[in-house]
Amino acid sequence: MSDKRRAEIEAKRAKLAELRKARADRQKADQERRLSDSTGPSRRGDIDELVNVLTGSTSRIVSAGDTPFSSIPGTPALGQSIPLPGPSSVRSRRLSNQSDAASVSASDRYSLGTTLIQSQNGATESVIDREITPRVIPELIDVEQELFELPQKERVVYNKEVQTMEVETEPAEVDEEGIRERLLREREAAEAERLAQEQELEAESHKLDEEIAQEIREMTEDEKLSIFTAPEFLDFVEQSTKIIQRALNDNYDYIRDYTIGTESGAEASEGRTKCVCSFYDERHTKNRSITDIDWSPKYPELSCASYNKNPAALNEPDGIVAVWNLHLLERPEFVFHSQSDVLSVTFSPFHSNLIFGGTYSGQILLWDTRSKHLPVLKTPLSAAGHTHPVYAMQMVGTQNAHNLITSSTDGTVCSWLVDMLAQPQETLELVHAGHNKTSEVAITALNFPDNETTTFWVGTEEGNIYQANRYDRAGAKAGLNQYDVYKGHSGPVMGLHFHPLVGPVDFSDLFLSCSVDWTVKLWRAKSLAKPSTAANHVAALYSFDEADDYVYDVKWHPTHPALFGTVDGAGKFDLWNLNHDTEVPVVSTSVGSGRALNKLRWERKDGRRAALGGSDGRLYIYDIGDMALPRESEWTDMQRTVAGIMGGGQANGIGDDSARIVAGR
Repeated sequence: MSDKRRAEIEAKRAKLAELRKARADRQKADQERRLSDSTGPSRRGDIDELVNVLTGSTSRIVSAGDTPFSSIPGTPALGQSIPLPGPSSVRSRRLSNQSDAASVSASDRYSLGTTLIQSQNGATESVIDREITPRVIPELIDVEQELFELPQKERVVYNKEVQTMEVETEPAEVDEEGIRERLLREREAAEAERLAQEQELEAESHKLDEEIAQEIREMTEDEKLSIFTAPEFLDFVEQSTKIIQRALNDNYDYIRDYTIGTESGAEASEGRTKCVCSFYDERHTKNRSITDIDWSPKYPELSCASYNKNPAALNEPDGIVAVWNLHLLERPEFVFHSQSDVLSVTFSPFHSNLIFGGTYSGQILLWDTRSKHLPVLKTPLSAAGHTHPVYAMQMVGTQNAHNLITSSTDGTVCSWLVDMLAQPQETLELVHAGHNKTSEVAITALNFPDNETTTFWVGTEEGNIYQANRYDRAGAKAGLNQYDVYKGHSGPVMGLHFHPLVGPVDFSDLFLSCSVDWTVKLWRAKSLAKPSTAANHVAALYSFDEADDYVYDVKWHPTHPALFGTVDGAGKFDLWNLNHDTEVPVVSTSVGSGRALNKLRWERKDGRRAALGGSDGRLYIYDIGDMALPRESEWTDMQRTVAGIMGGGQANGIGDDSARIVAGR
């Protein structure tokens, strides 16, 4: 018990010493700061005094009387006279002699006679007596003094009596009562000593507690307010709470038994999707809808979503972009602001900190996760860029040479350099002569095939899909291809996506489109080497008519060749596998409260997760499990499926240009 109390007291002493040291350091720092504040330029009087001291020390005349012996050539011996020019020398010598004479006794003085002092004209002015003090030679004596004493060694003498001393062999009588009383007294004394020590320790502990309480005083309200409003304190709280929430949100079952239930778990994940989490923030995303989403190219746990205006909050920004973390569910990792609704968003695949957004006003904004809420760059609201809503954008190129391609509903396609958004590098006006009222093409979707940076396809409001070129190339000019029209949808095209270039077989000429006509269509892009020279309507290879509402987005899976997903206005997430079935989806999942899903985006790395953006402002993350893992035969199976689709169209008597197979209903 006492050891524990001593340890507590030592800890309190150490704490008190630290507090006193911290207080002393603060007082020292305050004192140094006050001294540094109060220190000014030197005063004129100090400078004059310093100059006088220096001048007086250098103009001193050494008296000849200080050197009694003529040891230096040219100096007078005893009894010689030295003529001094001027009365000032006489006075200074007299003062020096008087001060020297006062320091010695009269018996030690030697008279040096009289010295005549002549003026400059030769006349005798005055006569002074000079005395000199001889050098005193000290007498040395020898003194002996003992500085320490060596201890006297004890002499031990052995004699016969010591070696043959008698020893009593008879046992003495034992006094049990006396021994018992002595033990009792010793025990009582030990107990009293222990109680005294405990009381002393308790008193010291209480005293230390009082001193620590005096050292640790409660801050005033003004001091608390100044700390709570400091930007450094707010940044610290923001970062530290994010770290704590990330650690607490990892749903790991630490009592899971890995030796049982493994087979049943694998069967449960086969052919089923699982909701991992949903992101929603009452403060930022309330009364907003998600307009676009994207995954980070570097950090697989990060995803971003763009939001439109909140009509109930007039003081909040019209558009926001929220970056969500799978390990931070309660709030977004970053929130970026915009003066207009953000309709499209994308991470830069070459700079993980940069996020681009297209707005309803036509501005292109650039945010940096290392900066604050506002964009670091933005395009001007002028005719040089976009003046209509920007619904589609894509980054094309390589690490050293890449451009941001954006499109708006007035038919304008712009190419931007990442570090210069003042004006577009290139501008294309997509027009089509076959339109009735206006030649402009209202672009709602845009996509580049893999490994392609100049040719792209656009979906429009009238339901047609066109191919366009950024530059002039062999057999085709820059701008819209006037002849090839991919005609099949009867409503605005909401999504357009080319097959990714992965695996041993190239399906990059296949692309999917979705529309508000409740259909998803599969197309084959016309070869660029053989452009059409006359009007040509390209029909879809296949039409998936299973949806019961507007189909807002469609995306090929990044690693599985026959897998793609769709989202619709009924809140359904449909997963299609063309190698299994072309008429119905393999998995159809109702997401959330059943409100419309606006966007779909697969995880970039392996495609196990899909991000779904809802019109209720929630971002849903779904895991498709082993369905994302393709077998080696999937590519050859996909070849047979595509060949069967095209052959089936020809067998029904429908040509290649007008083949249309309707599935589902």
